[in-house]
Amino acid sequence: MKVVKILKQHPWTVGVGALFSIFMLGSLHTGFAPGEAIGRNFLSFLGQMLRVLPCVFILVGLFDVWIKTETVEKHLGHGSGLLSYVWAVLLAGTTVGGLQVVLPVAHALYVKRANLSVVLAFLSAAGICRVPMTLFEASFLGWRFTCIRFAVSLPLVVLFSAVIGWWFDQRRYRLPDVDETTDKAEAQHR
Repeated sequence: MKVVKILKQHPWTVGVGALFSIFMLGSLHTGFAPGEAIGRNFLSFLGQMLRVLPCVFILVGLFDVWIKTETVEKHLGHGSGLLSYVWAVLLAGTTVGGLQVVLPVAHALYVKRANLSVVLAFLSAAGICRVPMTLFEASFLGWRFTCIRFAVSLPLVVLFSAVIGWWFDQRRYRLPDVDETTDKAEAQHR
């Protein structure tokens, strides 16, 4: 029953996945070297994801349970001021990993009523100033380059996140189903 439901809801995803699987098996069977390399890279990436994602989801779950909505709303919500962007940049700087870590955290922040512009600043800053990436960059290009890049990019991140957040607020945009998720989470905590 569930398989039929998934096939009906996501036919393109299932079709692309089936074509990819056929291509990988065909490459393995015929000895097509580029296809075999693609398959090895895919399995390597899949293994990395399976090692990282359970930890990420556990940490996001703990964040959801331990951190109160009022705390996030106070420091990162509407009316929290410019300091909320500083908190978002600092939080983004401490994340390790790529988007597979940053996106669930950003969603958890938004569900806990962080301002959308602050969430956008968090997402953008995570691509710019994560500590491991910064250390790697500074070791090859020097601290002067890294400081100049931060001095130029971080104000732009804050500025454009605020502008995009304001634009979404003017249009009363909300992410789909977030209000329902928030209401369910609050009902469980009561």
